[in-house]
Parts: sequence; structure tokens; C-alpha cells
Amino acid sequence: MSVRRRAAALAITAVLCGTAAPVAVAAPSPSPSPSTPDLPDGLYGTKDPTYDGVWRQSLAFLAQRVELVTPATKAVDWLVGQQCTSGAFASYRDASVPCDAKTVTDTNATAAAVQALVELAVHRETVDNGVSWLKSVQNPDGGWGYNPGSPSDANSTAVVTGALARAGVPLADVTTKDDKTPYTALQSFALPCGGADGGAFAYQPDKDGKLAANADATAAAVIGAMGKGMAAGNSNAVKAPVCHEGTGLTVEQTAQNGASYLARTLAAKGYLELPPMPGAEESDPQPDFGNTADAVVALAASGHKDKAADAVAYLEKHAQGWAKEGGPAATAQLVLAAHATGTDARDFGGTDLVAQLNATGPAPAATAVPSPTSTVPGKPADTSSDDGGLGLWWIIGIGLAFGAGIGFLLSGRRKNQQL
Repeated sequence: MSVRRRAAALAITAVLCGTAAPVAVAAPSPSPSPSTPDLPDGLYGTKDPTYDGVWRQSLAFLAQRVELVTPATKAVDWLVGQQCTSGAFASYRDASVPCDAKTVTDTNATAAAVQALVELAVHRETVDNGVSWLKSVQNPDGGWGYNPGSPSDANSTAVVTGALARAGVPLADVTTKDDKTPYTALQSFALPCGGADGGAFAYQPDKDGKLAANADATAAAVIGAMGKGMAAGNSNAVKAPVCHEGTGLTVEQTAQNGASYLARTLAAKGYLELPPMPGAEESDPQPDFGNTADAVVALAASGHKDKAADAVAYLEKHAQGWAKEGGPAATAQLVLAAHATGTDARDFGGTDLVAQLNATGPAPAATAVPSPTSTVPGKPADTSSDDGGLGLWWIIGIGLAFGAGIGFLLSGRRKNQQL
């Protein structure tokens, strides 16, 4: 889910909370306030964390991890401390106050935190509690909404699916009483082949049950349908994506259909577009850097990173300012896109994205150089795929962390700090 869509959903949820059951929405909304004083020690970013504190912290960890950066212990402790005793995470909360019935829990924040802690290989108790809660709030159709009880949407279902998969949960076993699985839900958002939008995924059906193509939802759904998390490994490109017609498609075929839509859409301009905000002075669509980065990861995760090459080049040339202004989550999106395609995140169009990301939070406990994802001659290349990018360089990174006296990656599991 893009930073923009996440802020929108949470802003509207905050308004609805206390008056009606929260409803997941896709409409855009203004971003949080520019800054807030007295930010918690250990939190990444300087902007108001109300809508995205856990999300941006988790994405920062995922991006640092693929670049063999070990986050500071206090940063990890802050994330763990955001969890409720139920296993859920809110988007952000005052951890000195216990969760209660008024705490608005968030499937996206919970899933992102689970993915981050899995990749860091720490706090397994927190991961297991998060997984248990996510399974407990699965909708009858097999999917998840933004908040518990809200209608399923493709983005939320995808990020939760990725979290369960990375945590080692067999997705085929995550079933409802009607034998619906996360994959069942994801496939229900898929448009059939044919036309410009063929193969795409919708965010949600409209009030009449119709599906409208949504590039953001498609990128998320492709990754989720492939059973992968947001930190996808650098895989070799395979044959060009095609749209599979007919009924009874496998979930992988449905994912490939989504990849074919993304490849076609990116081929037009090399980037995805963002419709103008209602009432905005600028009436022309603008480049959507966040969703373009997500589409790059989706294409790489589904075996088509060659189809993302032009988009990566576009991001290298144009997205640095957006990422710096957007903070840790935006910068992390570019790092993950670079990693998924074997691009040097430490020299991304002349910008060291890793250093930029590190500077948004506490000083890392350890950092490995050069970039493990680069395919630049003379630099180490990542050859991993389904493991999310572990391989030899992750092992070396652990060794560096240990040698520097950093114990939390290898230490015993700590008692879970509850939200």
C-alpha cells in the first residue's frame, strides 16, 4: 500500500471511529501534519506518526535489512512496544497506555510489523502473537479489510498474506468455515483478460459489485498472490508476462495476469500516474513514484524485472526529492525497488538511499558495505529469490553485527512488550 493511500485510509478511519464500524476506503486524503514535537525515542521520521508510525518503521526495517543494515535496538524495541496484548498493532499509539476497546487496530500495520520482525529474525513471540491476531480477524471471504470487520480489500489482503507467508504459515491452511483462503479473496478482486485493464486487480468492488482496475492494488496483489512479502528478492527474469484467459485459474496465473497489466501500463510512460486530488490546481495526472516503486517490486517478484527496467531508470532520475520529502517509508520503497531489480541502492541516480534512510532514525547498530543488491561490475550481486534476499551476504551481515558487539540479532528472544 502506498504512503498516500495509507494516510487516506487512516485519516478517514479516525473520523469514523466511535460513530460506526470502520470502513476501508481508497479515496485520497491530505497527509498528516508536517511535524510533531516530542517524537518517541527510536521512531523513524520527523512527521506526525499518527497515521503511519508502525508502517514507516516497519518499511524502514525491511529496506535496511535487505541492505544488511542492523537497526538500533531501541528502534526495534519501539516497534515491539506498539503491539497490543491481543497481538494487534494500531497505526500508532501511546505505549504507556494499555490498549482498550477504543484502540483502532490496523491489519496493515500489524502485517507490516510482522514482516519486519520476521526479516530481522527477532522477537518471535511478537511475530506469533501478530499472526494469531491476523488469523482471528480473517473475513468470511478469506480476505482482510483495513480494520477488523471492514470489507476485504486487495491491498490489506495482500500485505497480510505476505506476512503470514514470511512467518511460515501455510496459506492454504488459513481457511474460513466455507473453505475460503487468502488466495480466494485475492482472486476475487482480479479483472479478466481483455481490454486495456485486463488482468488488473481492483481495490474493492463498487456498490454494484463491479471491479475497476487499480494499479496500487494490482502491485500489492501480485506480490501477495505470489506468496511473497514486501521485501522481494532479486530474481532472474523469465519469459514475458501474459494474461491467462478462462475460469479456474491458479493463483499464480492470476498473479501473472496482474504482472502483465503492470508491464503494459508501465510501458506507456515508464511510470504510473496519480490522478489529481479533488480541488487541486493541477488538473493533469502526476507521476506516482510510490506506486511505481511498488509495481517494480511486483514485476520483479513475479519474474519480470526486465519489464521494470525503464521504471527503475525513471525513479533514479526523478524520485529522489519525493523520497527525501516523504521520509522513511518513501525512501524505503525506493530501496526495496532497487533491491528487487539488482540496482545499487547506495548510488541510486547519484543518491545514497541507504544513508538517507539511516539518517531518518537512530544510528544503526551495524552497516555492511557496499550494497549487496548491486549488479554493477566489481560489486557483489544478490542471487537470491524466494528467500527474500538472505543468502551469503546476510550471513556476512550477521557476522559483522556480531563482531561489532551487536547482539540483538543473535540474542535470545525477549519477552514480548505489549501494546
